[in-house]
Amino acid sequence: MYIFNKLNDCLISKVVQLLETPFVNLINYASLVTTNAARHRFVAGRSKILLEFGLRRAQGPDGGISASKYCYMGGFDATSNVAAGKLFGIPLRGTHSHAFVSSFMSPDEIIEKSLKHHNGSSVCEDFVSLVQTWLDKLKWSHLLGGIFSETNQSELAAFASYALAFPGSFLALVDTYDVMRSGLPNFCAVALALNDLGYKAVGIRLDSGDLAYQSCEARKFFCAIEKEFGLPAFGKTSITASNDLNEETLDALNKQGHEVDAFGIGTHLVTCYAQAALGVVFKLVEINNQPRIKLSEDVSKVSIPCKKRCYRLYGKEGYPLVDIMTGENEPHPKVGERILCRHPFSESKRAYVVPQRVEELLKCFWPGKSDKTREDLPPLKEIRERCIEQLDQMRPDHMRRLNPTPYKVSVSAKLYDFIHFLWLNEAPVGELQ
Repeated sequence: MYIFNKLNDCLISKVVQLLETPFVNLINYASLVTTNAARHRFVAGRSKILLEFGLRRAQGPDGGISASKYCYMGGFDATSNVAAGKLFGIPLRGTHSHAFVSSFMSPDEIIEKSLKHHNGSSVCEDFVSLVQTWLDKLKWSHLLGGIFSETNQSELAAFASYALAFPGSFLALVDTYDVMRSGLPNFCAVALALNDLGYKAVGIRLDSGDLAYQSCEARKFFCAIEKEFGLPAFGKTSITASNDLNEETLDALNKQGHEVDAFGIGTHLVTCYAQAALGVVFKLVEINNQPRIKLSEDVSKVSIPCKKRCYRLYGKEGYPLVDIMTGENEPHPKVGERILCRHPFSESKRAYVVPQRVEELLKCFWPGKSDKTREDLPPLKEIRERCIEQLDQMRPDHMRRLNPTPYKVSVSAKLYDFIHFLWLNEAPVGELQ
């Protein structure tokens, strides 16, 4: 029986070591992309819609699918990745490409021109002619006069064709030829034709040039049309911006002032351009009920031994003050009771905390041989909501982009003493000669 138990313990040890690579792989990429998404959300602000547009730039189809999932978890609202939408239930948002626009030559190419009214009461037999009628009205409008003369007809054909296919979700990419002199008026002509049939166009997407300036001019154009033709809320038509956006671009746009409602972000988001990898590591902390420690000349690489529990301690203002690790069998920190929090490796860094709320962070999803109750993994939407909620609870100085205050992670006094006891026992003793 003793030999069998030893063999069993040895087997468990080897299984755990085999799991190191898949565990670290899954945690590293998920944490990296989710964090990157959360950073973009923080800079953009809560009022803006964030769209993940990264599939074409992601590291392969598997990386693209994963990135869509983790970006949604980090606070993005939707994805252009249809496969991810089907697999994970992520809302889908997107538009056509420049290639779609340039593939048309003229409105004469559109064969099926009829469009049923939104309520099904009637059918417009020639939607393209209705679009052209509205374009002529815009051209001669005294409020819009002089903004454009002739628009690109292949672009107009592309917009009309797209609207015929997706009348309830018409979002046009307006910078293929010229935003102000072609793309914007062509979009408005189609949007107004759709309005006649009971549909509401979603908006435009800007993908090049001065996004702040163009968005402000587009907003003026929409507001002028609302006033000229008495169309309530047309001035609030959505404006989406893309074109290699990142945290710095979003911050700059906010400082310049803009009228963008939604941002489509791809390359810098899914490839984590600013930081290509996350340094999550796997270290054995206990085997056969014996604590283990990994030592290093670099103190930051010394592991914290034994099975642990982790808690978040909140202060009077509702902000998290510190996360604390304790030994598995130590008493649970209690609200209103003073607890000593220590830096794991620096003797002088310590502080007393009287928590006003205590939240246990570690949850058991794989109990192994233990008798712990296994929890079910929550739905993706619930994970996303928790991520956003946790970040909203952080103190502003922890979240600022420049020189943020480091968030404290500590250990209990008992665990601190045990770490250093084991450290001394395991470290070789040198001999001077």
